Amino acid sequence: MVYLDRERFLQLAAKYKDTVFRVALNALGSTHDADDVVQDTLIKLYRCGKSFESDEHARNWMIRVALNLSKNVLRSPWRRRIPLDEESPAPDCFSSPEESELFAEVMALSERYRTVLYLFYYEEYSVREIAGLLGVSETAVTSRLSRARQMLRSKRTEEFKDE
Repeated sequence: MVYLDRERFLQLAAKYKDTVFRVALNALGSTHDADDVVQDTLIKLYRCGKSFESDEHARNWMIRVALNLSKNVLRSPWRRRIPLDEESPAPDCFSSPEESELFAEVMALSERYRTVLYLFYYEEYSVREIAGLLGVSETAVTSRLSRARQMLRSKRTEEFKDE
């Protein structure tokens, strides 16, 4: 088996482990599952023996692997059969209550909408890049973004109507 050079592996792991964690957390909603996905992604990176064209290529590869591993976790029979009390990431890390509320609303969306929102707004990927990472068409990505924005907008306006 061919392994990635140790120094290059450590450089890539240090640079992108937080990004991989955030992508997995966004997809799974559980810090424990996200930690497992990060670990598995880094093992795959070490074992891949691949020479990446650039750091951006390595980042895209790691995010794609993390998304695929997250989907595997979501499909797991254990996850479907045993209802776990999923912890939500602590909203204390936000500077204002509005940011915490928005984060909770985003996390309440289904995984397909959370993922595109996260990749578009936080990782600053283009629609074309997101389509490549997720293996869907650009039209599907724009539709998901549009629907997610509409869901958040309607939820926010409902809250203001209630007050």
